[in-house]
Amino acid sequence: MILEPEWKGKAAMLPVPQLDESIPDAPPAYERGTFQLPTDREGQEFIDRNAAEAVGEDGRIDLDFDSKLGRALASIVPLPPPYVPTHGYLERRDWHIKLNIVIQVVGSRGDVQPFIALGSELKKHGHRVRLATHNVFEDFVRESGLEFYPIGGDPAELMAYMVKNPGLIPSIKSLRAGDIQRKRAMVMEMLEGCWRSCVEPDIISKDPFVAEAIIANPPSFAHVHCAQVLGIPVHLMFTMPWTSTRAFSHPLANIKYTSTDPGIANYISYGVVEFFDMAGLHSLGDVINKWRHHSLDLEPVPLTEGPSLAETLKIPFTYCWSPALVPKPVDWPAHIDVCGFFFREPPHYIPPLELDAFLRAGPPPVYIGFGSIVIDDPKRMSSILLEAVHTTGVRAIISRGWSKLDGPSHPNVFYLGDCPHEWLFQHVSAVVHHGGAGTTACGLLNGKPTTIVPFFGDQPFWGNMVAAAGAGPKPIPHKKLNPKALADAIAFCLTPAAAAAARTIADKMRSESGVKTAVDSFHANLPLDRLKCNILSDRPAAWKIQKGKGTLRLSKLAAEVLVQNKEFDPKALKPHNTNKIRIENRRWDPFTGGTSAVIATATDIVDATAGIIVKPYQEFTRSHSNNAPPTPSAAGTPLSPMSSTSDVASNLNLDDMGEGSSSGATRSGMATAGAMTAASGKSLGRVFTSYVRGTMVDVPVAVADGLRGVPRMYGEEVKDYGEVKDWKSGMLVAGKTFAYAFPEGLADFVVQPYKGAKEDGALGLVKGLGKGTVDLFVKTNSAVVGVLAYPSQGIYKSVRATVHATTARGISQSRHEEGKWLLSLDHTGLLPARVIAGYDELLRDKGKGKKGAPTDLLPESSLDARIFGYSPHPSPRLPTPSQNAPIPPPKDRVDAQPPQYVAEEGTR
Repeated sequence: MILEPEWKGKAAMLPVPQLDESIPDAPPAYERGTFQLPTDREGQEFIDRNAAEAVGEDGRIDLDFDSKLGRALASIVPLPPPYVPTHGYLERRDWHIKLNIVIQVVGSRGDVQPFIALGSELKKHGHRVRLATHNVFEDFVRESGLEFYPIGGDPAELMAYMVKNPGLIPSIKSLRAGDIQRKRAMVMEMLEGCWRSCVEPDIISKDPFVAEAIIANPPSFAHVHCAQVLGIPVHLMFTMPWTSTRAFSHPLANIKYTSTDPGIANYISYGVVEFFDMAGLHSLGDVINKWRHHSLDLEPVPLTEGPSLAETLKIPFTYCWSPALVPKPVDWPAHIDVCGFFFREPPHYIPPLELDAFLRAGPPPVYIGFGSIVIDDPKRMSSILLEAVHTTGVRAIISRGWSKLDGPSHPNVFYLGDCPHEWLFQHVSAVVHHGGAGTTACGLLNGKPTTIVPFFGDQPFWGNMVAAAGAGPKPIPHKKLNPKALADAIAFCLTPAAAAAARTIADKMRSESGVKTAVDSFHANLPLDRLKCNILSDRPAAWKIQKGKGTLRLSKLAAEVLVQNKEFDPKALKPHNTNKIRIENRRWDPFTGGTSAVIATATDIVDATAGIIVKPYQEFTRSHSNNAPPTPSAAGTPLSPMSSTSDVASNLNLDDMGEGSSSGATRSGMATAGAMTAASGKSLGRVFTSYVRGTMVDVPVAVADGLRGVPRMYGEEVKDYGEVKDWKSGMLVAGKTFAYAFPEGLADFVVQPYKGAKEDGALGLVKGLGKGTVDLFVKTNSAVVGVLAYPSQGIYKSVRATVHATTARGISQSRHEEGKWLLSLDHTGLLPARVIAGYDELLRDKGKGKKGAPTDLLPESSLDARIFGYSPHPSPRLPTPSQNAPIPPPKDRVDAQPPQYVAEEGTR
């Protein structure tokens, strides 16, 4: 049983030991919690073991920083930011706001299981939790008491693909077999499924659901984009390092260096790996952008921003591993936590008689299994396992897994079907497995020495971590596995030293509470100041309405009550973003910025020109098929639990994304000719619009931003004049840019040499003269170009928002539907009365000279007492409405002036 830490008060402080004083100017040893890497020679050896481990056939990227390419990458990838000290504890909030949370998970059963434990803990805090994952896990999720939504995708097919292509570079065999295209189609299917999981009703109960927060593992890919269009918080959780750090390299990179600083090399490896993942041969970046455009009505993410999007946006991240095994690097900022492994409540399990008899028949066996890994040649693998077992003379339990491992009957070998590891690992002497984070955690929690045979992903990383802790041998890549290597590994696991190391890790892990700490991390990173409804303080705000010079935030339920009571026109309600996500195309200078914009424009024009011929041909071939793809919608029918990859892939065709017609039957010759003509005409129109947008908007904005960003190269802070969202903000940004940048450029020509001479004498004068000259050129020109560029950008965005408004309308409709459903659940009539009285209270407070929303500061019991006088019955002036009936207005309404609410601010 895991021992829970004792929290005292609203926050708890973990002990902070002293940093080794031999390291000059080092950052503090710990940030949130006792998580750090060793800083002595042992620590350097720890890093070297994981950063410089070269494996020839594992598919990972070899980064040689002594090569020309390596030096080029080191020069263009942004260097680590300066260390900024942060507070040394994780705040635990007494949380009371009930959220709709969707947890999006892509992966195997071992990836899903930890999030079931997380979802169960979140439910204890009053949240409504929906777990969106592959269709095959529906029973697994629902039996745990969580809501389920199918996102499609076949995890077995994904596992088979990953075994064939364990790293970022797909094999020639996979390219020839068409595996890449099938994976891209499956990713598109899962992206669409993840989006629908945010806004679609439950597929069984039909209860409305609109997400108010998203938790996801990074391979689900849709998380940030869904959060952007909904304007809600997103929190990533994962078992594999995904955040750049100096401490160790990316698990999918093999780095080599002699002259490059090891910390810099480690840090850069993350950006390089993500770039290959998004823009390499797997080419998921264009799939995501097509989905953003056609399903979310969002603009594409620039190629240069996609790989590091989570870090740029400072998305909160919680790593689900034990700090006893991998401590938190000191250069990870405050919004990143390491919380411990996620363990669910051990299931009640009664072993079959055969398994019970085998366990009682001799000493504890060795467990060998590879779970959901789909092995190419299971017979060969089975023979290797049996020969190693025979060589070592141990008893063994071999889990059949998805590969259906099997072999001849033997008194010392038991072939096992499905069995919970939480129970089984208590009865074995050591474990041999693929290195999934969940299986690794379960083995170590039970103090079992571990041998890892990695296949792909983070599995080599965990193998190295276990070996570094002494709880197992070095990992054996599955392609190098043979009977002797496995026998030697099992023999190592049975040594007293390995057993002692595993017990030490287990003792530390039992003092952790990974799931509870992860929930605390999730709550601590929520934007509480923007989240609460001003009337119902236990509900999150979904709408806003302008009152005077301020804004009133309303939940879906409060808004529905007030709308039905005709307190205001429903059209006055505007969507409220509790967490605004702003994705910018950062420009570093006018040359690269302008050049990239010209190339992007030319690419769009070429693509559109090719479509004049290609699109009609696609329409012609579709007309002879009975499977014409329908246009994807933002709020379409939920994916059927029985949907196959091919079914949904045809619905979300990557080539046209529904630009063609949507008839499911073979069309007539005239209809086909009309569709072909229309497709050609659309492509011709795209040629014109791409040219106009590129020359009038994209290129001028890129040049203006690039000119404005030049001073950043020599350490100056570049002012942010705001976001261009529409024509009004475009005019405002243009005015600010001209009003501030132009005079600054003129002044810097004099100020910079003066400052340089004052600080560094003659040399400083020369440097200042250079800076002043550059500032004079770039700032004045950015102001002039910006006067034309930013208004054009604003006009373009206004037009685009008008044309691409389907998703926004769908979200608003879904929120209204959920508000009506929530109101229908209140059979007492007390809730509507409380909402109306709270709204009246807000209006009266204006006359008392109060600011803000006083009901927002009152506990529910106090507010109910003010409204009902401690009576369970509503006030006579607020009659109880019948279910779903409009609420009559109070007879003695006070027509006070609207209060001066606290005006909304921008991004938190």
